[in-house]
Amino acid sequence: MDLALLRTFVTVHRAGSFTRAAALLGLSQPAVTSQIRTLERQLGRPLFLRQARGVTPTTIGDELAHKAAPHLDALVEIAETGLDEDSSLRTLHLAGPPEFTAERALPALTALTGHDGQGFALRASFGTAEETLEGLAAGHHDLALSTARPRGALLTATPLCDEEHVLVAAPRWATHIGPGKLRRKGAPVLENLPVVEVHESLPFVTRYWAAVFDSVPAASGTVVVPDLRAVLSCTAAGAGLAVLPRYLCTSALERGDIVSLLDPAVPPLRTYFLVVRTGTLAMPHVARAHEWLLRAGGAWD
Repeated sequence: MDLALLRTFVTVHRAGSFTRAAALLGLSQPAVTSQIRTLERQLGRPLFLRQARGVTPTTIGDELAHKAAPHLDALVEIAETGLDEDSSLRTLHLAGPPEFTAERALPALTALTGHDGQGFALRASFGTAEETLEGLAAGHHDLALSTARPRGALLTATPLCDEEHVLVAAPRWATHIGPGKLRRKGAPVLENLPVVEVHESLPFVTRYWAAVFDSVPAASGTVVVPDLRAVLSCTAAGAGLAVLPRYLCTSALERGDIVSLLDPAVPPLRTYFLVVRTGTLAMPHVARAHEWLLRAGGAWD
């Protein structure tokens, strides 16, 4: 059986689409379709059911993928190891949200860059969870950091760390509210206060209100800026209250630039996932970065 046909088959099985598999393989969609039909003729059985959107594997298709994929991944590992020995520095392409990637992932990964025989060059790009996962699926990135767990077999996600969210404001707003009032009376105390957020939909504030107050926020955004670091700066300048990841605002809290308005018994958390295309951990530079980030993430909780 032709290994090239099996590679195309496994890619389609993981991608769930001839079109997406073609992009990952660097082939045209008709070429992928032709290869799958050739393999189906050789086996005498259909491997996929064609649907309006993508394809679904048959029972035979699932069985073949289960048997073939580990061996194909092992061959990729052998080939990639050989390339690492004989070629120039490999490049790792990382994608994720700007703040978390810049503040946590990139500083951790810089220890692996360089020409020590196991290092790699590093390229990073920022985007939303949807943009990042789509780019990873299309082959534009090697690793992705995402707060959304992807579905399907094409992408494999591993929990990386939990991010605690804190309700904060400049000290003058805490004085305005008064000590203990928020804990006694709840969210209504905050209704008339200005809000600093990353989007008009108030994603951080809404998530916090739902988890802590079991309600929805009544206010709208006074300052909306699509970067949590800018939200922190505006909050420290007195623009209003905000909900921020603790890792991002710890220093500002310690300096007294901002204060925590509430200390709930169970603080809201958001999980980050480290995501790869299934099978690409056979590539040494991807596997090393993946392992390194998981190790670093254990200290980020």
